[in-house]
Amino acid sequence: MKLLRVGTAGSERPALLDADGTLRDLSGVVTDIDGELLADEDALGRIRSAAEAGELPVLDGTGLRVGPPVGRIGKIVCIGLNYHDHARETGAEPPAEPVVFFKAPDTVVGPHDTVLVPRGSTKTDWEVELAVVIGRTARYLESAEEGLACVAGYAVAHDVSEREFQIERGGTWDKGKNCETFNPLGPWLVTADEVPDPQRLPLRLWVNGELKQDGTTAEQIFPVGEVVRYLSRFMVLRPGDVINTGTPAGVAMGQPEPKPYLRAGDVVELEIEGLGRQRQELKEA
Repeated sequence: MKLLRVGTAGSERPALLDADGTLRDLSGVVTDIDGELLADEDALGRIRSAAEAGELPVLDGTGLRVGPPVGRIGKIVCIGLNYHDHARETGAEPPAEPVVFFKAPDTVVGPHDTVLVPRGSTKTDWEVELAVVIGRTARYLESAEEGLACVAGYAVAHDVSEREFQIERGGTWDKGKNCETFNPLGPWLVTADEVPDPQRLPLRLWVNGELKQDGTTAEQIFPVGEVVRYLSRFMVLRPGDVINTGTPAGVAMGQPEPKPYLRAGDVVELEIEGLGRQRQELKEA
């Protein structure tokens, strides 16, 4: 299923995009797309049954904002340097273990919402990423297979980053990762049954129409199942938590000087095959 949330920020309603591309209203079946729903197999079954029976009313999407596909996110765990080609372009050695950092849930915005360039920023960068949404509590897992079994679905994430704040200002990466609007998510949460192999997903990103990133999740150093297993040894992952699994080569930081960092007025578009497409215009904060 392709699940999504539509409406004004903070007042989104649950919806489904059916096999014909028709937007369907889920508000008569469930109250929201969130961790509580994703952990409830009976509720998900009711959605599937209603969709298959043609019982869901059509929702007019004209002029309707698409919000993040998951509400009330508990935490966003991010994996850095998780693509062989990205590590090469930045001159970094592939890590022996996953590099872990966090983004605050309030960095999440819709897939077409405005992204704000932080005040004083000169190194705002782009990163297309596969987002993993947890549907079952993951705690001290023993195998990658167990990790995959805890995945509710997948989405497109834009891990917007400010490289000066991240690398040159001391401390951890968090200062460069948690500026407002720095995690557009969606448009859809595609349930795991529709993504048979998360390691075979092409992902691309354009800036002002120019292709910048053209990669595949096959390049991931630590694949999805292993990432979930690994994280479960250090923290409990709960339904509705999100994992941003890293970005392929092609970020501004990896380009020759002068590096083409983002500025107000730029337009970024990104997509992952089967998971949908985002578009953001950048403005000054």
